[in-house]
Formats: sequence, structure tokens, C-alpha cells
Amino acid sequence: MTEAVGDWIVYYEPVKAGPRGYHAVARIEEVVPNPRAPGRYLARIAPDSFLRFVDDVPRLRDGSPLESALTHPDGTPRSGGIVQSAVRRLPDREFARIVNLGLPQDLERIEATRYDPAAPQLDEGAALFERPVLERLTRRPYRDAAFRRKVREAYGYRCAMSGLRLRNGGGRPEVQAAHIRPVEHQGSDSVRNGLALSGTLHWMFDRGLISVADDNSTILISHNKVPGDVVGRLIAPGGRLIAPDDPRDCPHPENLRWHRENVFGRSLGDEVAPWD
Repeated sequence: MTEAVGDWIVYYEPVKAGPRGYHAVARIEEVVPNPRAPGRYLARIAPDSFLRFVDDVPRLRDGSPLESALTHPDGTPRSGGIVQSAVRRLPDREFARIVNLGLPQDLERIEATRYDPAAPQLDEGAALFERPVLERLTRRPYRDAAFRRKVREAYGYRCAMSGLRLRNGGGRPEVQAAHIRPVEHQGSDSVRNGLALSGTLHWMFDRGLISVADDNSTILISHNKVPGDVVGRLIAPGGRLIAPDDPRDCPHPENLRWHRENVFGRSLGDEVAPWD
């Protein structure tokens, strides 16, 4: 693992753990001893690097593994041995193939035209520029497109605070993907650092007018800044966060704690609220 420090890895879920196969990518920042398990180690991930695949990549493609180390000469899967290893070396060519399957080259175009195939800003007749894998993985617009897609899917395109699932006339979901801990403050692009929120609630969340309590469910409201009638119109009855269908996508408590301690309750300054 020390050889991988500073390099990129692909997350792989073995058969006994679940169905996802290859499902995310990240860059290792350092390897440190595990304080709870002597003789074992933890790989710390650079917070701005983790990114879920748009589509999980199956372990087999046309009956053959995507890794040559897991494949017999005749193309059939190996069993035992390296297959059961928690860490494996992955040649650059195979890394690129897996990432391209999980994160399409033209993801930004796919997302921009998903609900409007005739989007005029993309109708340029230009061939797709094939960017190197690592360039795509570090480009903010590309990462934002992947983050937005996974967060909105996790919440079923429903706002986590209002409970509303709104779509415009073309079928485009109106819900947005909000970072709980912003990227500029070491926040990641993990789904667990995201909330699906309507535009106004996203604005309020980013400006500290609302947050989530330490039970990871109760919605906190800055009542001295947000009128009661606004709360009644925007927040779902009961005032509790709507969770994603998959518990593994729920907001991480540490991200919510960071928002409470660093964003919630701060001054708006001269900014005008959308209901004024």
C-alpha cells in the first residue's frame, strides 16, 4: 500500500460483501497504523479525490474479469489466491478501462442533454475530446456532474427537507445536489457529503439558516432569521430529514457536525433572502 501513496485506486466490493463490483475511485494521501487493530493499517484518502462511479462496474464482462490478474489464459475467472486479496496492483490500462466504464468520458454532455437532447449550447457538431482519465477525475465540472447525478439518484430526486419531488415541463428534476461540507473546506464528493435540496433550501443550507441536529435527522432552523410562515411552506411536516433508500448513502455524521459547527447560525451580512 505504501507504493500507492499519491496514486489513484479503484474500490472493489467482493462477492461476499455485496453486488456492486467496482464502484468508486480515489487517491491515497497516506497510509497510517490502525489505532484499533495493532499490525493493521488504514489508507487515508485525499478528501477532494473520492468519487462514486455513475454506474457500478460488474466484476465480469462477457464472462471474463476486467483484471488480467484474475483471469486464466483462456479468459475464465480464477478462484482463490489473489482473487481474495484485499489489495491488488492494477495496470494503468485496466485502471483506465474500469474508470471509463464507471465514469463515461462524456458524462458532462450526457447530464446536460439528459432531459433536453436538443440543448442548443451542446449542438456544436464537434467530436468528443477524449481526455486522459486523471484529467477528468480532477476537473471540477466533471466531478460536479458525477456528484450531482449520484446525490439526486440517492434521494430519488426528492428534496431531503421538503419532501417534494418536482420536475419542470421537460421532465428535468428541480432538486439540486448540495455539499454538506464544501469542497473548499476539505469536503469530499462522496454521496455521504451530499443532500438533495430544492433551490431555496440549498441556498438556506449554504448560508447557515438551516442544518441537521446531532441525531442526524432533526432539521435545525435559525428562527431569528427565517420567518415562521417560510418554515411552514418549505420544511416537511415533522421537521425531519428524509433519508436515501440505501442506508449507505445517508449523510455522514461528521459532515453534519462540521456544518452545524462551522456554517449554521452565521450572519447573512447584506445578502437578501429569497423571500424578502
